Amino acid sequence: MAQPRRVLFLCVGNSVRSQMAEAIVNARYPGWQAFSAGVRPTGTVHPMALKVLRELAIHHKGRSKSADEFRDLELDLIVTVCDEAREECPVWLGKGVRKHQSFRDPTERGGTEEQMRWAFREVRDQIVKALPKLLDTGSAQTPR
Repeated sequence: MAQPRRVLFLCVGNSVRSQMAEAIVNARYPGWQAFSAGVRPTGTVHPMALKVLRELAIHHKGRSKSADEFRDLELDLIVTVCDEAREECPVWLGKGVRKHQSFRDPTERGGTEEQMRWAFREVRDQIVKALPKLLDTGSAQTPR
């Protein structure tokens, strides 16, 4: 049996977008093992991110992690999910294919709890829609 491909989703704080991407891939893409990290992690996962993931029956127990934790992990794909992380992306992340897909930070939207929930849902759904193309890495689809 082939080992799963490894993907690291990078963001600045590792509290929303990269966490959602990690959770969705691990729940829906059995050929992949996803991780997420931040260049400046917040230390927490936003509770609204967890709520909107549960709406898709995805129960994520992630924690906000630093990109440094993945220094020695062999990766097939590195995806930056915000422009700032793309600019600060560590060069030591190895030989994996690098891709960028920016998603708006739903925490910047503000408003009532229901307005925030809609903002998080919108980003979650954008991630769901973008993942097939992001995970299509050509040679990374072949078994190790």
